[in-house]
Amino acid sequence: MLRVSIEVAEKIANELRFRHEQGTVIAVIQDVESREVLMVGHMNREALIKTLTTGYLHLWSLTRGRLWLKGETSGNYQIVFDLRVDCDGDAVLVFVKSQGPICHTGNYTCFYRGLSVFNSH
Repeated sequence: MLRVSIEVAEKIANELRFRHEQGTVIAVIQDVESREVLMVGHMNREALIKTLTTGYLHLWSLTRGRLWLKGETSGNYQIVFDLRVDCDGDAVLVFVKSQGPICHTGNYTCFYRGLSVFNSH
């Protein structure tokens, strides 16, 4: 589990450009073992710092306008093992070990629909 001090978390946050909707960075969530992309979300400064200091994935919900601990209602928490920052400083890649399905539909990944879904008559 990745956990850092509040000082280190704030230093990392200071290096990011929270330039996307509602002052967020894009967060790509990936399985630490399989490397499968599980979901894409948003993190504001608070979500990033909470993620880094607790070791559990926190996101900013654009629709609810609030901080969100992933798994808070389902129990399917996401344990963080690594976090990387992209070259522009406006997106992060978060490697997690999922405690269950990450998608609200009950699927392991949010990317379960292939193109055939859109090509059927």
